[in-house]
Amino acid sequence: MRRGREAGPHGVRKGREAGRARSRSRVPLRRSLLGRLLGVSALVAACSVAATAWLAVQTTSGAIRQEQGRNLTADARIYDTLLGYAARNPTWNGVDATVRKLAEESGRRIALTTQSRQPLADSATAEVPPPLPPQASAVVDPLSVDAVLAARSTEGQGTAADRIDPRAVGPFLLPAAERTELRQLAERHAACLNRSGIAADVVVGPSGRPRIQMVGSVPERALSTKCESIGLNAPTRTERKALDALNGLADACLKRQGREGVRLDQNLFWGEDIAVTRPGQLPYPVPSDARAARPAPVAEAPREFTGEDDRAIASCVGTARSEQLGSYVASPALLFIGDEGGATVPGFDLSPANTAKIAGAAALVLALTVGASVLAGARLVRPLHALTGAAQRMRDGEASASVPVSGDDEIARLAAAFNDMSAHRARLEEQRRAMVSDVAHELRTPLSNIRGWLEAAQDGLADPDPAFVSSLLEEAVQLQHIIDDLQDLAAADAGVLRLHPEPVRVGELLGQVAAAHQARADTAEVTLRVEAADGRMPEVAADPVRLRQAVGNLVSNAVRHTPPGGTVTLRAYGGGGGADSRSGDGSEGGSGSDSGAGDGSEGGSGSDSPTGHGSEGGSGAGSPPGGDVVIEVADTGTGIPAEDLPYVFDRFWRAEKSRSRRTGGSGLGLAIVRKLAEAHGGTAGATSTEGEGSVFVIRLPGRAPTP
Repeated sequence: MRRGREAGPHGVRKGREAGRARSRSRVPLRRSLLGRLLGVSALVAACSVAATAWLAVQTTSGAIRQEQGRNLTADARIYDTLLGYAARNPTWNGVDATVRKLAEESGRRIALTTQSRQPLADSATAEVPPPLPPQASAVVDPLSVDAVLAARSTEGQGTAADRIDPRAVGPFLLPAAERTELRQLAERHAACLNRSGIAADVVVGPSGRPRIQMVGSVPERALSTKCESIGLNAPTRTERKALDALNGLADACLKRQGREGVRLDQNLFWGEDIAVTRPGQLPYPVPSDARAARPAPVAEAPREFTGEDDRAIASCVGTARSEQLGSYVASPALLFIGDEGGATVPGFDLSPANTAKIAGAAALVLALTVGASVLAGARLVRPLHALTGAAQRMRDGEASASVPVSGDDEIARLAAAFNDMSAHRARLEEQRRAMVSDVAHELRTPLSNIRGWLEAAQDGLADPDPAFVSSLLEEAVQLQHIIDDLQDLAAADAGVLRLHPEPVRVGELLGQVAAAHQARADTAEVTLRVEAADGRMPEVAADPVRLRQAVGNLVSNAVRHTPPGGTVTLRAYGGGGGADSRSGDGSEGGSGSDSGAGDGSEGGSGSDSPTGHGSEGGSGAGSPPGGDVVIEVADTGTGIPAEDLPYVFDRFWRAEKSRSRRTGGSGLGLAIVRKLAEAHGGTAGATSTEGEGSVFVIRLPGRAPTP
C-alpha cells in the first residue's frame, strides 16, 4: 500500500513532464498556423501576379488589335482606292498625286513598285527614303483582287466566281451618247414606278450603264405595273461588240477543251434561257431603230448543262475576261504601307528581356508578400503560443495564470475570454473546495450530536427517555434534510430531476405555502400575507410539489431573516407588471420587478457560476414577456449587501458567516430554488436594499388560464 501511494505522485509527475515535453515540441511548419498563412499568402500573391499579368496582356493585346483593326481599315481603303485607279487606267502614270493624298489622310507611308520592285510612287518625304520591308502589304491587281482587303462592290459585270474588280469594265465602257439614251430611259422608268407607288432610284454602274434600284419594295411588285423596261435592259452597240469579243474568247477556250460554245448575256450568264447563235442572228433584243434591219433570233431546244460543264464554262469566261481586260487596266503593282520611319503595323512580341522583367517583378512581389506574411504570422502566432502554454499549465494542475491582452482584435478578445475562463475556473475550484468543506461540516455536526448522545447513554450519563429520543430524532431529521437537499441538487445538475407537470393555480399554491409556514411566522412574530392579483390568477404548467418546495424555501428564508414586527408578502402576477410600487424600479438596490431576473447580465447566474441571479439593480419581474408568470416573496428584513447579492443562490452561502446551521439554515435552500426554477424553464433572481428588505423572484412560463 505504501509503495502504491508513493507511485501515485510519481505517475502524476511523469504525466506533467510528458505534458511539458509536448508543449515544448514545435508543430511542423506544414501543419502550423504560420505555415498555412505563408502558403495562403504565397498562393494569393501568385494568383494576383498571374491575374495582373493576364490582365495586362489582355489589355495590351486588345489595344494592339484595336490599333491593327484601325490600320487594317485604313489599309483596306488605301488598297481599294489604288485598285480602282488601276481598274480605270491602263498604266500607273499619274498615280503619284493619289498616293500622296492617301498618305496625308492616313498618316502612313505608301509606296508602289512593280513586281520587280521598281518604284512607281512613294509618299516618303525624306531625301533618302527608308528601305522598304521585304514583304509587300498587298498586290494591287484589278484582275486578281485580294478578297481580304478589297471593298468588294456588287456593281459591275463580275461574277461570284472570278476575282476581277467590278470597276474594270474595259470595252464595256459606254460612250456619252449611249449613256444619255439609257439615262433617259431609266429616268422615265423610275418616274413610272414612282407614280405606281413604288419608290425607285436610278443608279449608274462603273461602265456608265444605269439601272433601277427599288427602295424597300419587292422587285416582283414592278411586274404588276405597266412600266416597260425592255429598252433599258437591252445591250447597246458598244456592249454587243464587247460581248461578241468575249464570247469568241470564251468559245475558243471551250473548243480547246473539246466543249461546245455558249452564248453569254450582258450579265455574263448562260443557260436554258439564252438562245444559241446562228450565223447572221443576234441572241438578244435590239433597240427600236435597228429592229427592222435585223432578223429575230431563232431559239433552239434548250441545252442542259452539268456541274462539270458549268465549272469549265466559268473558268473559260474568267480567263476570257482577263484576256479581254488586260490591255485596259494597269499592270500588277506591289503596295507597301508602313510608318514614316519604315516600321510596319505594330505587334505584340514578348522578348526575353521583357520576360525577365516580368519574372523579376513577380519574384519581388512574392518575396515582399512572404516577408509581410512572416511578420504578420509571427505577431499572430505569438499570443496563441502564450494561450497554449497557459492552457497546458492549467491542465497540468498548476496555478491559473492569465495571459497579456493588448489591442482589441480577435486574438485579444480570445485572450480576454481565456483570462475570464481561467478566473472562473479558479472560482469554481475554490467553490468546490468550500463546498466539500461545508458538506463535511454540515454532516459532521448532526452526526457528532447523535454520537455524543449515544455514547452518553452507553456510559450511563444520559437516560434514554422521550426527550432523549426526540433530540436524536431531530438530529436525524436534520441530517436527512441535508442529504435530501444534496440529492435534489445533484439530480438537477445531472438533468435527471423528475417533474410531474400539471396545471397549477398560482394563487391557490401561494395560499397553501402561506398556511404551511403560518405557525413559524407567528412564532417569529412576522406577518405573512398573500396579495391577490386583479382578475384571474395566473396559471403555470408545473410540478406542484416541487413548486411548493421552491416557494416554501423562499418563505422560510424570508421569515428567518425578518425581525419581529416585519412582514413577508407573497404575490403572483403575469403579463402586465407588479402588484405594487416595488415593481418596475430597476435602480440600484431597488426591488423593482423587472431588474436582474435574466441570466448572463452583470451579477446574472449560470448553473455553475458563483455569481447568482440578480445584481446591483436587482432581479425583479415587472413587464414580463407575454405569457410569463412571476412569483415574488418580499420581506422587510435586514436586506442583503450589494457585494453579497450575486452570491445568494450559491451553495452553502450565508450572508453572515458567523451564523450556525440552526440559525442560518444549511445554505442549500436558495440553490435548490434556482435549480427548480430552471428545471421548469424559468429563472430565479433577487433584489435587495440593505436595511429595507429583499424581493426574491421566480419567473416561469405561463399558460392560458382555465375558467
